[in-house]
This record gives sequence, structure tokens and C-alpha cells, in this order.
Amino acid sequence: MQAEQVVHVIDDDDAARDSLAFLLRTAEYPVRAYGSAAAFLDDFKSTELGCIITDMRMPGIDGLELLRRLKDRQISTPVIVVTGHADVPLALEPIKAGAADFIEKPYDHETLLGAVNSALGGKSRAMERSEIQGRVATLSPSERQVLNGLVAGQSNKAIASRLQVNLHTIEVQRASIMEKMQATSLSRLVRMMFLIAS
Repeated sequence: MQAEQVVHVIDDDDAARDSLAFLLRTAEYPVRAYGSAAAFLDDFKSTELGCIITDMRMPGIDGLELLRRLKDRQISTPVIVVTGHADVPLALEPIKAGAADFIEKPYDHETLLGAVNSALGGKSRAMERSEIQGRVATLSPSERQVLNGLVAGQSNKAIASRLQVNLHTIEVQRASIMEKMQATSLSRLVRMMFLIAS
């Protein structure tokens, strides 16, 4: 990692912000922390290298609005969105708005640090897309049908009903899909599929 790359942490929750900043500093990333997106936007210079980690739900400018404002300013700094309220439609919103990643709270430290490393130039989008397509190719035809249902926001029960198989079969296939795709959560699986579709 280049020394001039800074991780900007934005969260209105003091304890969450301090904890994340501590984790990043322990991993030797330079960090700047902000209690609001407005404070970040006032301070941030578009020439700065690094990435942004923002909470999704904050008073004033939330994570989605921050993504829109960065886009309006033509700032392409990678943004990782963190939220405690994750479901498939919610996961898609920041990804469609240009977020580099979407992580659910409580997050695994390695997952978050991996996302930061990737955002700071660990992998290009083309390389990441190619890797994901390779993983999709390992899925069986029935697993692909289940994957399509998951990405569409369907429950295991709804997928089982649509495919006319028992629920246990769907649960087993879902676990297999998560393992083969190397997805630590449903929202990360959705992000992967959106990335290769975009």
C-alpha cells in the first residue's frame, strides 16, 4: 500500500467510528475519521488517493446521498458502504450508485480489511469480474437457478416452490453456492452478480 493512500471513515456513531478507525490503524492504514458526510465533503480533496468507508444510515447526508454527491463532483474514489440493515434490495442500491463494496454489520475484520485492500488497488474491476465469472462457471445448472432466485430477493421457501423441490434441497444448494462463490454473505453474493452484469 502506498503511504499517501488514506482510508476515510464516516459514521455518526462515535463508538463504531472509533472502533473501525482503530482496526484500520492497527492494520497500518492511515485513517481520517468524520462524524458526518457533510464534514467529510468539506474536508476532502478530489486529488487525494485512498478509499472511503461510510455508514449507510446517517442523519443529514446518508451513504447513498454521499455516493450521488461524489458522482456529481466526478470523484471516483472507491467507496465501501457499511450497514446494519442488510437485505437484497438495500444491497443493490449502493452498488448501483457506484459503491465498490457493501458490507453488513457486524462485519468480520478480515472481510473489511480485504475490501479496503481491494479498494486501494488490490484488484481491478476487470480482474475481479473475471474471477467471479470463473466461480459462476463452477455452479451446476440447478445451483444457477437457485442463485438467480437469491439475487432476485426470493426466500429459500419461494425458490423451492418455484423450482418444485423440497426446502432442504434449496438450503443445501444455497450453502454450496456461497462456498463456491466465496461469498461471506448474501449481500456480497448480490454485489458479485451485479458486478458481472454491469
